[in-house]
Amino acid sequence: MQDQTPAGKWLADKMSTEFNRNSASIEIAHDESLNTDTGDFSISLWAHTDADMDDVLGDLVSKFDPSLRKGFNLGFHDGPGVTSTHSNNRHLYFGIDDGGEEEWIDCGQPGNSVKVSGLCVWKGDLYAGSYEGGKSETGHVYRYMGGRNWEDLGSPDKCNTVVSLAVCGDELFVGTGHYRAQGSSLEPSPNVAPGGKVFRYTGNKTWEDCGKISTDDRYTDADYNDWVKGLQGWSKDDVDTVGNLTVFDGKLYAMPYYHRGVYRYDGGTTWTFCGDPGCRLMAMGLFDGHLLGAGNEGNHQGGVYRYEGGERWSCAGRQEGVDQVYSFAAYEGKLHTGTWPEAKVFRWDGEQQWTDCGQLGAELEVMAMAVYNGSLYAGTLPLGEVYRYDGGTTWTKSKQLDTTPDVKYRRVWSMAVFKGKLFCGTLPSGHVHSLEVGKSVTYDVALESGWRHLAGVRRGSRLELFVDGKLVRWSSDLGDQAWDLSNDQPLRIGMGPHDGFKGKMRDIQLHRRALTAEEISQTYEAGA
Repeated sequence: MQDQTPAGKWLADKMSTEFNRNSASIEIAHDESLNTDTGDFSISLWAHTDADMDDVLGDLVSKFDPSLRKGFNLGFHDGPGVTSTHSNNRHLYFGIDDGGEEEWIDCGQPGNSVKVSGLCVWKGDLYAGSYEGGKSETGHVYRYMGGRNWEDLGSPDKCNTVVSLAVCGDELFVGTGHYRAQGSSLEPSPNVAPGGKVFRYTGNKTWEDCGKISTDDRYTDADYNDWVKGLQGWSKDDVDTVGNLTVFDGKLYAMPYYHRGVYRYDGGTTWTFCGDPGCRLMAMGLFDGHLLGAGNEGNHQGGVYRYEGGERWSCAGRQEGVDQVYSFAAYEGKLHTGTWPEAKVFRWDGEQQWTDCGQLGAELEVMAMAVYNGSLYAGTLPLGEVYRYDGGTTWTKSKQLDTTPDVKYRRVWSMAVFKGKLFCGTLPSGHVHSLEVGKSVTYDVALESGWRHLAGVRRGSRLELFVDGKLVRWSSDLGDQAWDLSNDQPLRIGMGPHDGFKGKMRDIQLHRRALTAEEISQTYEAGA
């Protein structure tokens, strides 16, 4: 079935190859036979992944020019480190772009949300956690129903915010908190009920209490007096806000928002203390086999910290002029961080080396970051804007999402990739907006571990995704646009715009036509 070009024969002959953080990807030099131009094409392969990951899964096959935003990518969306939430986990995607226009849509306000604190994709649906500031209001979880409609799944706790969300063991967990809105220059909420608990969704709008993380009197009053340094809301009281949830090596980890320390969930209502990196954290992420913490204590106490097991942490370096680190994203195989007070993104180049990748307009703070359809996007404060990274130190403004008048700060706090689009949550409008650029199709269900047959197909007016011989998702209509994907970049296997692939691949095929559903099913049956 495969094409009989030199590159096509090479791909067909290639047997099982393992990709990991210590091995380079495979590159095939550009050849015109590898360009798909404006026609149909297919990618077919077998991929093996482990169940428990200590890194993002990464990309499978890519031929993409990031400067022109032109080409195709097949891989996985993972979203650890999107400020408070682990937004995506093992979600297969197939995307194309030819440098076209970006299209934003307002997807409405979940309930009475002022801040969309987290967005998370689970079992084919998009979920949002809210901060709602009224005296009798509490934080809710909402499920997106399309258009501008959101279904209320209730309040797990009595506090004002559902801060963080993550999927672990194919179950949805949320962390609750008492958000101090004065930190965003808004009126403080009269609901001062403490949170600090984690809940598991059991269906039918019901939530199971999984326990409360606690400081357990580890720190003295003198410690906290030294740490406050003018930051709003700090106290030596018990943890009242779960600031982040992240899944690392199959385990759920949590960190507080106004306190220090990291905790691991060990079932029931048990949380195990995993040490203190030496400063307050804003976010956690994964990269290169490590759980990471984003330093956020002011007075140049930013920086990035690596978990070394037990209660041990090490410093991976600080970024020049940075007081606070807010987010992580793996882009082009490198870790990137979003920072305050100059709204710069820094790239980690190993050891203690961080490279300045430029400032986002005239903004002050970079919050949520996500890789979407080949490009890195980031949200900002104080104008609530979204920027696209165009290489070097160049950032291109995409749109201001929050235009609430007469406020000091507007934030793009949360992001998630869902149904082929990038979704962003804001403060203080409390709205969610979606971006479509190029065309992308996503399988919004965590891919099962082990060997899986995967195929991405451009067929006439749509893109299609197949898993184990079955059509599982397809894109919206490609329209009348030609979608010329030609570029002079190499074909990359095991690498793309997100990160290097962590797993094994075999029987990789690139076809200059759309494989039929029957052909894909036969390939799966023959290889299974």
